[in-house]
Amino acid sequence: MKRLLYELSESWKIAAAQMRSNLTRSTLTALGVIIGIIAVTLMGTAVNGISIGFDKSMAVLGDDVLYVTQWPWKPVDDWWNYRDRKKIKTDYTETLNRMIAATPNSNLVIAVPTSNLMRSIKYGGNQVDNVFVLGTTSDFIVIGLFSWDSMVAMPLGAFNKYFSAKSDSDVRVKVKDKTRLADAKDELTGLMRRVRGLPPEKKDDFSINEQQAFKSTLDPVKNSIAIAGLFITGLSLFVGAIGIMNITFVSVKERTKEIGTRKALGARRRTILLQFLIESTALCLLGGFIGLAFAYLMCFGIGKAFPSFPIHFSVGLVFLSMIVSILTGLFSGFAPAWTASRLDPVAALRYE
Repeated sequence: MKRLLYELSESWKIAAAQMRSNLTRSTLTALGVIIGIIAVTLMGTAVNGISIGFDKSMAVLGDDVLYVTQWPWKPVDDWWNYRDRKKIKTDYTETLNRMIAATPNSNLVIAVPTSNLMRSIKYGGNQVDNVFVLGTTSDFIVIGLFSWDSMVAMPLGAFNKYFSAKSDSDVRVKVKDKTRLADAKDELTGLMRRVRGLPPEKKDDFSINEQQAFKSTLDPVKNSIAIAGLFITGLSLFVGAIGIMNITFVSVKERTKEIGTRKALGARRRTILLQFLIESTALCLLGGFIGLAFAYLMCFGIGKAFPSFPIHFSVGLVFLSMIVSILTGLFSGFAPAWTASRLDPVAALRYE
């Protein structure tokens, strides 16, 4: 064990000396790895940023609120089955709240009516377009946290007086325990069927939605970014690995006599194998560190240029980049290192 540690230590020293003596060649050889690490880091940062931004946006909906609507919050192929559904009436909430109050250990807290549409709002000489106008009751504030940016709330009676013909209505129901959201959804489905007067043989003519419906639509986007990033990363790392393998073979040829001398003096095959494996790994780690530095600077620049985009340069991405660099180094260096370890010392000493 002591001998192995000594060999590892010496191999790292030799690798550092080789890179210092051929710094330009080493940097250019590691270019593929540098590009690959930048791709890995930026891909991970983009996916994390999309997830964080989406979660912040969805926070306005409340993760403990169920939405009773005419249409589901997901793409549907049989849209005609939803088009003819009866609209959701705001006065359903009175009946729902009576049922909730009468249900022992109900998973639901309160039902709140809302109607909404997009309108331009004027005040004096100022105008704001595409404002979300919401008609509701005073119970609206219990049911969760909401963003009031570009949004106007008004009493439901006044809203219906001016906008009812063109608005969309839904019922929002606060859940007692969001860890039991599925149970609450089942309970609300049963209550809504009673409110709608649906017999057992008929299908639901309403949809109950939650945040998860939006999150599921985000997955294909994240997966597409990940696949594209992995393709670019894999291609860059493959090109980088071939370049490093080629340079390592050249290094073996250049140092054939040195290898022969070391083997003649008693160096084991394992020692030679470790030396060239560590040299290729060190070269990839150099590329990894340079790639991380560039990726961090790019993320910093993007964060400054687009402050609203949530940039998240995580420690996990740093570790992932280093692991990818090490694996690339081991892959690209194994064949040259194996060749070097198998050289005949007599033939190596006579090599010109």
